[in-house]
Amino acid sequence: MKYKNVAVGGTFDHFHRGHEKLLNKAFEIGNYIMVGVTSNEFGGKKGNIEPCSKRMFELEEFLQKFNSRYTLKRLEEPYGPTVHDPEIDAIVVSKETEPVAHKINEIRDEKGIKPLKIFVIGWVLAEDGKPISSTRIRNGEIDRNGKVLK
Repeated sequence: MKYKNVAVGGTFDHFHRGHEKLLNKAFEIGNYIMVGVTSNEFGGKKGNIEPCSKRMFELEEFLQKFNSRYTLKRLEEPYGPTVHDPEIDAIVVSKETEPVAHKINEIRDEKGIKPLKIFVIGWVLAEDGKPISSTRIRNGEIDRNGKVLK
C-alpha cells in the first residue's frame, strides 16, 4: 500500500548510508515525502553538528532523483507538522528515534487525529559490524559508507 504523505525527520549530520536507507524506505511506501531537518539551534543539542544549510544541501542533492515528490523543511522543535497535520499518514524512523514516533501518535490521539503508521528501519552496519552513525563519523572512526578509518 502506498501512503499519501509520509514524514521523515532528523539531523542528517554527515549524511550517510543509514540516512539513505531511511529516505529510500519513505519513497518506497509514500507518494509524497515531508523531510524535516533539525535547525542549528534545535539540532545543536546533539553536539558539534554541521550547519543546517550544509545538511539541507546534501539532502537536496540526494533527493533530486525523486523529482518533486518531497518537501524539505527546517525543524525548530521535535515533532514538526506531524502532530497537527491530519494529511500525514505514515512516518519512517530509525530504531533510535522510534520512541519519538510513538510520542507523536500520543499527541495526535489527544487531538483526535488518526495515528501515523510507523515504519522502523534497522541499522546500516559499518565494516566492523557496528551501526553507521553521524557520531562515529564525527569522531573519525568510520566514513559515510561505513569504512573503518581507525
